[in-house]
Amino acid sequence: MVKDNRRRTAAEMSIASFFSKKLLRQNRFNLTLVSFNVLFNIVMKTVIIVRHAKSSWADIGMADFDRPLNDRGKKDAPEMAAKLKKKGINIDLFISSPAKRAKKTAQFFAEEFEYPKEKILLVPQLYHAGVADFMEVIYKLPDTIDTIILFSHNPGITEFVNRLTDIKIDNMPTCGVFAATVNCDNWVDFGQAKKKFSFLEYPKAV
Repeated sequence: MVKDNRRRTAAEMSIASFFSKKLLRQNRFNLTLVSFNVLFNIVMKTVIIVRHAKSSWADIGMADFDRPLNDRGKKDAPEMAAKLKKKGINIDLFISSPAKRAKKTAQFFAEEFEYPKEKILLVPQLYHAGVADFMEVIYKLPDTIDTIILFSHNPGITEFVNRLTDIKIDNMPTCGVFAATVNCDNWVDFGQAKKKFSFLEYPKAV
């Protein structure tokens, strides 16, 4: 007697039974041209978005681009980096606005992850970037990279993270860390790919 497997989901079946000749003969599943990744909804990419830590306004004559982190920012950045490290995420590429406050925040995170600071990719387009700028930077990433962390500025960073998933935030906090997984193999498909919210961490929540 053949056991009735109709109540079992595809995820509950073993790979062997799912692709067995018996199931194929019974024509229960049409597997033609269906990729393994799509079938099992395997997420291939991860995006981590970080707003720079709190910066100093002590010198009102200083150019915005050159403003450094203040004492609070210098405290928050390593603490948030340590919190992110505890999640066990392996980051392949650090990308940052070249503005001093963003770059320094990225360097604090790089130190925690033992990522060479000189390898942080500084992208001028991320200084006060809009949504289109974030998208363009991501589209150009090599597909061998699976997980990125990107450091930038408000207001664009808040608008960008609100476009990614169903989770909406009023304002991305300074040194806030937003993460989402992306169901795609190629970064050029990022815009249309299904995305899932992973977490939002920020200093006051530590």
